[in-house]
Amino acid sequence: MDKVISLDPNEITSRQLHGYLLASVAPRPIAFVSTIDKAGNINLSPFSFFNVFSANPPVAIFSPARSARDNSTKHTYDNVNQVPEAVINLVNYSMIEQVSLASTAFPKSVNEFVKSGLTAVNSDTVSPPRVGESPVSFECKVNQIIPLGTEGGAGNLVICEVIRIHLKTEYLDASNTLQTERMDLVGRMGGNWYIRAFGDALFQISKPTDIIGRGVDQLPASVRNSTILTGSDLAKLGGLEGFPDESTLDKWKERPEIKCLLQKSHTPEEWHKLAKQMIDNQDIESGIKTLLVADELAF
Repeated sequence: MDKVISLDPNEITSRQLHGYLLASVAPRPIAFVSTIDKAGNINLSPFSFFNVFSANPPVAIFSPARSARDNSTKHTYDNVNQVPEAVINLVNYSMIEQVSLASTAFPKSVNEFVKSGLTAVNSDTVSPPRVGESPVSFECKVNQIIPLGTEGGAGNLVICEVIRIHLKTEYLDASNTLQTERMDLVGRMGGNWYIRAFGDALFQISKPTDIIGRGVDQLPASVRNSTILTGSDLAKLGGLEGFPDESTLDKWKERPEIKCLLQKSHTPEEWHKLAKQMIDNQDIESGIKTLLVADELAF
């Protein structure tokens, strides 16, 4: 078994704890939040303590934490307490350097739209402007603010109800569905690291909503205990709604590559390697048939 260290959050420094949390819970989407105070000063700042938590009503939450250095609150937090409105702008790769620049601790009166060179576009329903370069922007009313503590590093949950959505048409298909592979979104990692959701970094897994899989526990012991197959391989096999019957396996034994293995004295590993090649090629049905034939041999 792998070696593990176990830590008590109360026995390490806040800085260490912060580092472990941010490096572990990643990637995190970035809320690039525009707000305004009662005097009309506009603020624009990114937060990676962020996600959506409801669709009906549509609710997003972000958390501007207190400074770990001096326990001060973010201008964003101060603003939403004065004017309970915000625009949450999503971040893609083409604007990430400007987003980073906007995270600078500028004085309160400074407008980060101006400093970062981003375009302020008037919102439809709220006072803060939205970011013109953002692929998606949510105009929000702030329903509730929940402080999570009073010390440095403590978060403040800003619970926002989305009341208007802006979508750039270049990221939509003909049915106005957002196309993930086009958006080139950026996520936050630990330290100075980010991640780009683009190209080979994207992959698809079909959701198990239409069928109920048999489960890994229903696979033969020889398959579950394979030294060749990975946990991911087993999950793909366990996702099958049913396993092939005896007549199907008899037909499978007539295939040239299966006949070849049957006619020679091969080890279980040889069979499992062949099955893994099939599984890696997303041919799960062929993989399970090969494994069940091997299981019958009882090496």
